[in-house]
Amino acid sequence: MTATHAKANLPAVKKKDLKSMMKPGPKNLITDVDGIQVGNAEDREVFTGVTAIVPDTAAVGAVDVRGGGPGTRETEVLSPDCLVDRVNAIVLSGGSVYGLEAASGAVMALAKQGRGYTNKGICVPIVPSAILFDLGNSGDKNWGDMPPYRHLGWVATENVSTDFPLGNVGAGYGAAAGKYKGGLGSASLVHESGVQVGAVVAVNPVGSVLIPGTHYFWAWAFEQDGEFGGLGAPHLAGDISLDMPKDSRLAENTTIAVVATNVTLTKSEAKRVAIMAHDGLARAIRPVHSPFDGDSIFTLSTEKKEMDGPRPLGLAKIGAMAADCVARAVARGVYNAESLGGLPGYKSEFMKNLHKGES
Repeated sequence: MTATHAKANLPAVKKKDLKSMMKPGPKNLITDVDGIQVGNAEDREVFTGVTAIVPDTAAVGAVDVRGGGPGTRETEVLSPDCLVDRVNAIVLSGGSVYGLEAASGAVMALAKQGRGYTNKGICVPIVPSAILFDLGNSGDKNWGDMPPYRHLGWVATENVSTDFPLGNVGAGYGAAAGKYKGGLGSASLVHESGVQVGAVVAVNPVGSVLIPGTHYFWAWAFEQDGEFGGLGAPHLAGDISLDMPKDSRLAENTTIAVVATNVTLTKSEAKRVAIMAHDGLARAIRPVHSPFDGDSIFTLSTEKKEMDGPRPLGLAKIGAMAADCVARAVARGVYNAESLGGLPGYKSEFMKNLHKGES
């Protein structure tokens, strides 16, 4: 039998059968993962904000940093060879180096709730964090002696929920994506076996999220249920430009994210998921992981479900789901961001050009 005949005799796989196995969760947010809540806080004068991802109980955590200009706090504690094996929250913040203080606010809020490990009667919450650069936007940075980030971290952590909006929210409030407004995005996937994976991303990259000369997202192929416009496959008149995007705002960047799963993982396995999840950034942003970005992805395992089948195969599936969620979350963050500070929102700019008869 020839290869052609063998292929012809294979049973056809229907698209609806594939979708029935895995689909976005009911909220299409990272909070579709059991045990995850998210809180956001913004300063609408400074044009900045903070996002706190808080598990209901301390979760296994890991991180993978790929950008050349990262700003992080307590990421080394997540190394598989370090003592602490669970974290109480992850904080994503605007504000560059000033934004690292957001984790201090989160620590204070969690300690007040008695969440953390106890040493000699003192509650010690573990809160790794990462920041993006939004100091170049048109918000008022004249904040006096005390930047707002500690307060924003406290507020975000105190007001967590399973529901939250996308776009100009939390750590994505002051973000930019080239000539468009960046934002906070989230997405989820739930497998019929009960495996849950979700991502939340603050989108502020050097690279472009759009195919050059079009309004099509690089992540178009991973879209589910029209979640970022439902434009379908791009219509290209010619070759795609391979030049560096003209609106990169070099040295004012970074995309940071958290992925979560309900499946029990070790720290080493969680690290592998974070590594695989970076492929989602590569699918949604071009270029990515540049010297000017601080791209970092954290993983949380809420340990609500045991791994099904062989662990390496199960881990590969979770990592693949995480990468797809990250790609979709990037596009959703930009798609839902409204115009702010002189940067047009994607939808308003797209509709304006549509009325002009442009594709």
